[in-house]
Amino acid sequence: MTRRAAIAAPNAYATHAAEVALAEGGTAVDAAIAAMITATTTEPGVVAPLGGGFLTVWPADGEPVVVDANVEMPGRGQPPERFGAGLVEAASDYGGGMVTYVGAGSVATPGLLAGMGWAHEHFGTAPWSALLQPAADVARSGFRLSATAQSYLVLITDTILAWDPETRRLLTDDGAAPQVGRLVADEQLARTLEQIGAEGHESVYTGDLARRIDADMRERGGLLSMTDLAAYRPVVRPALRSTLGSWDLACNPPPSIGGPVLTAMLRLLSAAEEPITPARAAWVLKEVLDIRLDRIDTAADLAAAGAELLETLHEIGSLGLPTSASTAHVSVVDSDGTACAFTASAGYGSGMTVAGTGMMANNALGELELNRLGLHALPPGTRLASNMAPTAARRYDGTVLAVGTPGADRITTALAQVITHLARHGESLQTAIDRPRMHPRRLPDGSTLFEHERDATIAASLDAAGMARHEHPPQVMYFGGVGAAVLHPDGTLEAGADPRRAAASLVT
Repeated sequence: MTRRAAIAAPNAYATHAAEVALAEGGTAVDAAIAAMITATTTEPGVVAPLGGGFLTVWPADGEPVVVDANVEMPGRGQPPERFGAGLVEAASDYGGGMVTYVGAGSVATPGLLAGMGWAHEHFGTAPWSALLQPAADVARSGFRLSATAQSYLVLITDTILAWDPETRRLLTDDGAAPQVGRLVADEQLARTLEQIGAEGHESVYTGDLARRIDADMRERGGLLSMTDLAAYRPVVRPALRSTLGSWDLACNPPPSIGGPVLTAMLRLLSAAEEPITPARAAWVLKEVLDIRLDRIDTAADLAAAGAELLETLHEIGSLGLPTSASTAHVSVVDSDGTACAFTASAGYGSGMTVAGTGMMANNALGELELNRLGLHALPPGTRLASNMAPTAARRYDGTVLAVGTPGADRITTALAQVITHLARHGESLQTAIDRPRMHPRRLPDGSTLFEHERDATIAASLDAAGMARHEHPPQVMYFGGVGAAVLHPDGTLEAGADPRRAAASLVT
């Protein structure tokens, strides 16, 4: 039996892959996996196969779980002199100015394919090879570079894309920035994806592909080795639960940062009895992110710090609130009622294409915001911090939702606002996604500037509360790219895609 589904994904190549998975007898989880592996192929620079991610799965007949497939600190058995090496500083204008570190030394142990493999084994029904074949086909025949990917690649052409000859050949025009719509094809990557389809995800961790990754890392001075790959295991955890209105929401628990931060925001917004003005919402977002910046990001134990955040909500409530990357996301809900929200990241990209594979690697070890204790400072085997917060939800009347977004630290603020519009204000799915957004940004002097999209109500509310603000044009990519899928009680399926990024939605 072919299930029907609502799908929200980064582009039409990804939604087509999800449709193929469903036609092969797949579930919402199969469709999400097929869409995401295709997105890692067709959104270069934004996400990559050798990255990390989280899958929140709420089965039709069970409790929600989160598959933690996030990246890990490598370096098992490496000599001390390898730590701190292999890193190249790269500055760009992304997000108003950014410094990150790339090179082989920036590559963390990837968990994405291991997480996909586990999720498929436990929640999938389509053949594994069928989930990877659409990505292989589009890599071989070529895809047109999206506006989302191109807008990022333009900013990193002279830095992240410049040091690896294979990456430069594939994603630049003889060293110049590529144009939107440029055809990108990679036969080598197509063969690699078919190999993973035939051999299973284990090939990347203990098989032939693991040996290729190990050899290239040793050649270029990276920390990642076959020992780290073989030791990697996805971790499956009960979802972190919260309620907002009549909705029961589930997202990723500690040691993820994104899930606890989103949950804290939603619990505070849910606790308010009076209407939530933009100023009140802005203040909630600010206070939770302040705790994150001051206590969680520099904690040695992320799991304990995330739990502490949830335990200190009463402290935020006593403050007198006024009466306020580089990732990809796929949301799928199928006609059986299973929801899968899947967010993946490769950081800003290491610029490294693993020799002989076509696979691009992450730069999670070089992201300063994810390594606030210092680069290469964590013990090998430690999961890195993450803003990702894929969320599944159910309403008392049987409505099922999967929702998430890319966007670094704007992930939690974007989701908190969209979910609030949807669950508390009762707005339609697409209206909730389209609504203007805001985000509190801490400045170097410690003050907060509230970034927001142009909207007279938001501007007036922030001004009345004396909050410093900066206005952006409507619907800009800075504020994320929310994708959501819904199954309504009458069996109707609905998908919503964010106009802020090149995205696609499909109802089969």
